[in-house]
Amino acid sequence: MKILIKNGRVIDPASGLDKVTDVAIAAGRILALGEAPGFTPSRVIDAAGCVVAPGLVDLSARLREPGHEHEGMLESELAAAVAGGVTSLVCPPDTDPVLDEPGLVEMLRFRAEKMHQARVFPLGALTRNLQGEVLTEMVELTEAGCVGFGQAEVPLASTQVLQRALQYAATFGYSAWLRPQEMHLGRGVAASGPLATRLGLSGVPVAAETIALHTILELVRATGARVHLCRLSSAAGVALVRAAKAEGLPVSCDVSINSLHLIDHDIGYFDSRARLDPPLRQQRDRDALRQGLADGTIDALVSDHTPVDEDAKTLPFAEAEPGATGLELLLGLGLKWAEDAGVPLPRALATVTAHPARVLGAALGTLQASVGQVVVGGVADLCIFDPAAEWAVDPSQLRSQGRHTPFEGHALRGRVRWTVAAGQLAYEARTQPA
Repeated sequence: MKILIKNGRVIDPASGLDKVTDVAIAAGRILALGEAPGFTPSRVIDAAGCVVAPGLVDLSARLREPGHEHEGMLESELAAAVAGGVTSLVCPPDTDPVLDEPGLVEMLRFRAEKMHQARVFPLGALTRNLQGEVLTEMVELTEAGCVGFGQAEVPLASTQVLQRALQYAATFGYSAWLRPQEMHLGRGVAASGPLATRLGLSGVPVAAETIALHTILELVRATGARVHLCRLSSAAGVALVRAAKAEGLPVSCDVSINSLHLIDHDIGYFDSRARLDPPLRQQRDRDALRQGLADGTIDALVSDHTPVDEDAKTLPFAEAEPGATGLELLLGLGLKWAEDAGVPLPRALATVTAHPARVLGAALGTLQASVGQVVVGGVADLCIFDPAAEWAVDPSQLRSQGRHTPFEGHALRGRVRWTVAAGQLAYEARTQPA
C-alpha cells in the first residue's frame, strides 16, 4: 500500500526532527520525508493540525492469550493497541501455559503477525513455569523470538537462582526484566500507610521494592547483566535507580500510567478499579515518579495493560483481581503528564517511542531497527494524533475486552486519528475533524 501523509507536524524524538512535512510510504517502509517526485499514492491522509509521530512502543501489555481468553483475546487487545497508536508492545510471560517453551512463543508471534496490527515482542519466562527453581532454555527461547526474560508478577524466592539467571543472561547478552518486589513483604493489596490502615487493607511497604532493588543491583554489579526494572512505584526506588545509573550500571526502568497519575487515596471507598500491582502509593511517591520520568531517570512510560473480566473485578477490594486496561490511554495520559509537568511534546513522546525502543535495543533484529523512529528506509510504524482534541474516558467505547480503568470519566487531550503499522493503515478514527 502506498500512503502519502500530508501537512502533518512530524516529530521524531530519536533524531530531533520536528517540522511540518510530508511522509511517503511504500512497501511497508518510509520512502521519503518531504517531496517524493514520481510517487503516486493509493491513499492520501491530510494530517493538517495533527502530529505524525513514531508508533508508540509499550513495554508492558498483557494480551491474555493463551489461557485467559475470557479476559482478552489477541484480536481485541491488538485492536486496542492500534486504536491507542501503539504499534509495538512487549508481552509478559505469565500466560497459561507460561511462555517457557519455544513452541508457545512461536505460536503467539505467528498469531499476532497474521493480524497485521501491532508488533508483539514476547518476554520469555526466566524460570520454568515461573516457579523460581529451574532456569529456562534462554537460547532456544531467544531463537523463537523472545526479547528478554522475566518473572512477571512472580518474585523469585531464591537469590541464588536469580544470581545464576543473571550470570547466564550476561554470558549471552540477554536482558532480564524484573519487577522489584520482595516475596514476603509484597503480599498485601494496598500501599502501607494511613489509608490502608484506616480501610483495614493489608499493606505493601516501600521496603518491599527497595529490598528487592538492593538485591538486584548488587547482582548486576557482580554479573554485569543488563536488567530492566519494571514499574517502579516509590520515591525511594527512583533514588536507588538514579544512583545506579550514575554509577554506570546497565539498568533501565519504567513506570506505569497508573502510578504516574494516581495515589492511594484514589482507592476511595474500596474501588476495585484501583486494585493494581504495584499498589498506588502516596503523593510524594507519585511526585518523585513524575520527576524521574521528566529528568530521564525513568526511561519509559508503560500502559501496564491488564484486561480483567467483570466477575474478577466486581468483588471486595482485597479479593478483586489486580489490573486495568491501558493501551488506549497511554498517549493521552502521557500528554497529560507532560502538560502538568511543563515537559515539551518531543520529550514527552520520547518516553513512549525512542526511549522504550532503546530499552529493547539489541533485542530488535535488523528489520525492526527503526522501531520508535521516523527515518527514511525505516519500518513505517506511525501514530497520527490531534494534540488539541479532547475526549473523556468511556469504557464502553474502548476496544479492549477488559474495560475496567480507574481513569473512567477523566478528560484527556490527544486523540489518535490514524495508526500505520508496517506500512498498512491499521486504524482510522470513525469520525475526523471537519
